[in-house]
Amino acid sequence: MRRFLSALLLPALLWAGGPVRVVSQTVGTDELLVALAAPGQIAALSHLARDPDFTPDVRANAKYPCLRTGTAEDVLHFRPGLVLAAAWTAPETLTILRRAKVDLVVVDRFETLEDLYDSARKIGAALDRRERAEELIGQWRARVADLDRRLKGVKPVRVLSVGLYPFTAGAGTTFQDLCDHAGALNVAAEQGLRGHQPTPGEKVLRWKVDVLVTDKGERMAERLKATAPYKYLDALRRGNLVEVPGPLMSATSQARIDAYEFLARALHPERFR
Repeated sequence: MRRFLSALLLPALLWAGGPVRVVSQTVGTDELLVALAAPGQIAALSHLARDPDFTPDVRANAKYPCLRTGTAEDVLHFRPGLVLAAAWTAPETLTILRRAKVDLVVVDRFETLEDLYDSARKIGAALDRRERAEELIGQWRARVADLDRRLKGVKPVRVLSVGLYPFTAGAGTTFQDLCDHAGALNVAAEQGLRGHQPTPGEKVLRWKVDVLVTDKGERMAERLKATAPYKYLDALRRGNLVEVPGPLMSATSQARIDAYEFLARALHPERFR
């Protein structure tokens, strides 16, 4: 009887308040979905939604079911009315979901704050939650405006993105966006690098870098001091290293604003006293 009543009610719910049984397939869309959805719309979050190594706020996600693997079969197990995915979702997963005639929103731009606003509006429209999307965007704009006010007039700190693998981030990356809002100058972008590129060996030793920025990790400073070419940089020898929590460093959702604030506080502490 309960299943029969649910079957009768489902079309009404779809008509009255946007799709129900929404499944998010990625961490970034998890965060937007939880912020935007009305009660009862969420069927499941991604398989990383409760992993603190990837997700900024695991407590907010704890009350929702999660995918086990993120495959198409796993997603379809939740009988979704709408699936949120990203450009890096496996093509075969998207193909199977399209063949199953599941409505899809695929977020495909992440590099800037404006991309976040566009994604929120796109997902908000799919959820029939446009007003909520504009409300959140207003709150995010206010936080960014407050940060801009605090940082007004500061001399940008010259920074370089580093890690245990010899790659750095140039222009057109989320790291560039982080620098743009945290009072930092991305030296790799200044040197003409675009996207994520191999750190250019000895050449980086001639770049004027004041602070290295990396994902927070166990004994990170010690491990970087054993990694070429970073171990030769004066900034590292002087201990000028900012370790950003991994979920913030890689954030593509509204958590990127937390990352702005984290890095700005680390580089310009005098503006937060």
